[in-house]
Amino acid sequence: MDWLCERAILTPKNDRAAVINEILLKSFKGTEMEYKSIDMVLTTDDAVHYPVEFLNTLNPPGFPLHKLFFKIGTPIMLLRNLHPPKLCNGTRLCVKALQNNVIEATIISGCAQGESTFIPCIPLLSSNYPFEFKRLQFPIKVSFAMIINKSQGQSLKIAGIDLSDDCFTHGQFYVACSRVSSPTILVILAPNGRTTNVVYKEVL
Repeated sequence: MDWLCERAILTPKNDRAAVINEILLKSFKGTEMEYKSIDMVLTTDDAVHYPVEFLNTLNPPGFPLHKLFFKIGTPIMLLRNLHPPKLCNGTRLCVKALQNNVIEATIISGCAQGESTFIPCIPLLSSNYPFEFKRLQFPIKVSFAMIINKSQGQSLKIAGIDLSDDCFTHGQFYVACSRVSSPTILVILAPNGRTTNVVYKEVL
């Protein structure tokens, strides 16, 4: 747990983080548990136009996927504030036990580091579509890798930065590099041998 707490892979985009997390989860030892969300529209008339199979494919920003896969010992990250300041959006945890309706985990970042907690399924509402959409799911995702923006405020002993995709927002590359205190404990994957450090001069 201490080993996981001190390390993370950072990448600019969610899609790349999801690929890395899937690869590492498959190589992780243990039995995999699958959790499927319950998706629905809130208006009866919309149910005719937007079947459940379609709702399952939706992935609004900040939402957990329809299908989640976890193993004991997997690092995870909260996507919602459950019990501030202990359980906030971005808090990292380590899976301790997987039950049908609740997940027990140990907090590995923040002010409650080392404490055990239980994470329930919660209803999540989206306003990103022309219809009202609700998903009942655990508000978490696997976090071997995370996007750079989610790493702000966290200190790591070792960080890997995957720059298969270039940074695209102001100061993003700086934020990633500043998660550690020395360049000797920073590993950067840059397939092209270099990357772009985006800086908006009007911000300075």
